[in-house]
Amino acid sequence: MPTRKYQKSGFGAKPFRPDTLQTGADAEGLACTYLVGRGLQVVDQNFRCSRGEIDLIMKHNRALVFVEVRARSNPRYGDGAESVSRSKQEKIQMAAATYLQRNPRYADMPCRFDVVSIALQDQPPTVEWIPDAFA
Repeated sequence: MPTRKYQKSGFGAKPFRPDTLQTGADAEGLACTYLVGRGLQVVDQNFRCSRGEIDLIMKHNRALVFVEVRARSNPRYGDGAESVSRSKQEKIQMAAATYLQRNPRYADMPCRFDVVSIALQDQPPTVEWIPDAFA
């Protein structure tokens, strides 16, 4: 019997799926292209720190935008935006605070948090952009 890799140990650990990582990267690329087509400019991607991670950091007009990208292949579990829990929002906000501390040139810019939800079951995938999704 083959051994299974796990993302984390303990109760509720999920099997590691390399295809999930590729799907996430593809979804982030699609979201980035979509937002650039709507006038946003890429500042940074895949920012990670001990407090959390941010998929995309962009500028829109005079605002710095922290973007969470969520992709779903099965609508039975809700759309991607519905999966951004309060806990996840708090982690994104903490990571954004760290980003601003490390990049003081953006500290005086107004900030907002957007979500891009991608329905992978549609062909082509459907993209929904939710500006100012949470505060």
